[in-house]
Amino acid sequence: MKLIVRIIERITHVMHTLGGVFLIAMMMVTLADVITRGVFTLTGGTVDLTFIGGIEMVQYSLLFTVLFILPHSVSRSQVIVDLFTERLDPRTKQALEGMYLFCFGLIGMGMSYSFYHHFGEAAATYETTLDLMIPLTYFYAVACFATIILAISAAMHSFQLIICGKAKS
Repeated sequence: MKLIVRIIERITHVMHTLGGVFLIAMMMVTLADVITRGVFTLTGGTVDLTFIGGIEMVQYSLLFTVLFILPHSVSRSQVIVDLFTERLDPRTKQALEGMYLFCFGLIGMGMSYSFYHHFGEAAATYETTLDLMIPLTYFYAVACFATIILAISAAMHSFQLIICGKAKS
């Protein structure tokens, strides 16, 4: 079991790092788009360095940023409202948090199921992005993988809290 936990934690850590790369890429694309549009405006259209697909690049970078960061952060980012739980036994608090993580895993499974069906539909219709003409199957496949890892990570941490009684790592 410890080996499986380590493997999942490594995968989620790599995904977390990739999410950071996508965040930086999103900021750079936005910055480049704003600068090139500014140069275009200042020169009255004489210098045209603008590029197509900037909005799509930002859109999919944001999607991958969120989906890649969530699996690693799912067990570390829970806010516990002390007003409601201050008098509860620590074990009960762990059980409540474990149930919350389990529900988060169910949401991840639902999202994965949805992305899987979108993948099938996009593959059947050869659907592409509007500006860059990239097949949507690539995006849906990566999103499906990321949400599966989210569901597995949340279920694993839920199991650790509810069954094993271990605190978050």
